[in-house]
Amino acid sequence: MRSAGGRSDGEGAARTIGACGGPGAAAGLDPALIDLLIRRQAEENEELERWHGYYRNPARRVGTVDAAGASQTTRRLAQESGLPARVTGMHRHGLADDRSFGRREVVIENDIAWRVQVMIDFLFGKMPLLVSAAGQEDTREIVESMIDAAWDASGGLETLQDAALMAHVFGHVDLVVRVDEVALRAAGRRASRVRAGSGSGSSSHRALVELAAEAGRAFRIEAVDPRRSVPVLDPDDYRVLEGYVIHYERESNGVERVGLRRGVFGGEGWGRRRAREVYTEVFGPDGHEVWIGGELVEREDGGVFEGVVPVVHVQNQSQPLVYAGVGEVEPLIPLQDELNTRLSDRANRVTMQSFNMYLAKGIDGFDRAPVAPGTVWSTDNPDASVERFGGDASSPSEDRHIEQIRSAMDKISGVPPVASGVVEARIGNLTSANALRVTMVGLLAKTNRKRVTYGRGIRGVCALMLEAASRVGLLELSSGDREVRIEWPDPLPIDEQELATAVRVRRELGVPADRVAESLGLVPGEGEQETGLNETGVTDA
Repeated sequence: MRSAGGRSDGEGAARTIGACGGPGAAAGLDPALIDLLIRRQAEENEELERWHGYYRNPARRVGTVDAAGASQTTRRLAQESGLPARVTGMHRHGLADDRSFGRREVVIENDIAWRVQVMIDFLFGKMPLLVSAAGQEDTREIVESMIDAAWDASGGLETLQDAALMAHVFGHVDLVVRVDEVALRAAGRRASRVRAGSGSGSSSHRALVELAAEAGRAFRIEAVDPRRSVPVLDPDDYRVLEGYVIHYERESNGVERVGLRRGVFGGEGWGRRRAREVYTEVFGPDGHEVWIGGELVEREDGGVFEGVVPVVHVQNQSQPLVYAGVGEVEPLIPLQDELNTRLSDRANRVTMQSFNMYLAKGIDGFDRAPVAPGTVWSTDNPDASVERFGGDASSPSEDRHIEQIRSAMDKISGVPPVASGVVEARIGNLTSANALRVTMVGLLAKTNRKRVTYGRGIRGVCALMLEAASRVGLLELSSGDREVRIEWPDPLPIDEQELATAVRVRRELGVPADRVAESLGLVPGEGEQETGLNETGVTDA
């Protein structure tokens, strides 16, 4: 059922816009509470924007004042906010630094971004395999057909990587499950007719598998930016959502006037830009609302998600008794500031000391002749001399300090340089995959911990879709048949011998050849011969 402007197109008319009283009322939530949470969101977003700035490190336009006092516009990197005034020349709160009256050479090395990307590559370098835990093989095939189609229609691995990126930066991410109820209910009615008319033959089973795939494409799984999310938590259990709000300002397909501007060819006129509007979407136990510009434009009852908030929360790393998880950017910010400061200091020192300078005494015209190869000075003054000084001097303590900062970032993040392909001599000879695992044991352990939280989120999304499919009659599942198991791919390469051993063990346990091929990243075929796996579990030449 859907209504807009106080009208309803189904039985049981919904409340009108005037009776809603604000966002959340028609969805079973308190509008005053929603308004308070949205206001708090703006305050919390300041810190989230700071974390995102340290990850992306974008160049932003800022206004500065030069030595002559003239204002100018220039670009500054986001991580420059953590540098001292003696480096940037930007004095805050009117406090000048007597060691520098101008901008030094600024060096920014973003060690945060590549570490976050490596973590995501280890976690979601490949699409995890979703396997139904249903007791019957036919049921498993139907369930897997639907959830695979749903994830593929929502972006598949790309959606998981986007969600992981936001969770790594902000500490958590929410997955919203949307559905085209018309298409889902139509697939459910057709599935009921197939089961009632065709019995349990192979043709009816194949028809049910195709209908499940069609129904899966009616779902959409969307990762919500935490800067736009406003959760309404159960006061007795922080893990339970009583409601959920998506709130942000967006650009619309309209144009608005912003003020007088001087034209390119002279004259003045009203400036124009794309119009902006506030978008608010509310999910509650009683339904779903969409507000644009303070007006209710869409209203739906719960439908297939009646009594359920179709949102799954995913923490990057679990944090007890707190809704938000632990991100990867925040702990690295102090060390990133220190690293950028020392690199900038070193660049300034090298610039000042890397050139040889000469002090000439008693030589006429020395200041007019260039110091270059082949230049000869002569004089009759027996007391004349030329002294050279300057040049970059060694600074072992500075190099050692920078090395220690990088080592500390390795420990905190758990990502050594070798994980990104930077092989250093100190790791020794890597002669096997086991030796490689030893060098990255911290990153692998952290990846395994994250698989618990991200895996719980993936299973939660699958549970919502299976529940909706069961309510429309598409699936007939018991509580145990709705369980989904996740088979994670190995993030590190496996040599041929280890691969053959893994295949043989899985085949001896009775795992079908196509499933073995999928779990190992091979292209599955229709039969064992097409997958390249023979009866012994090794690949055919």
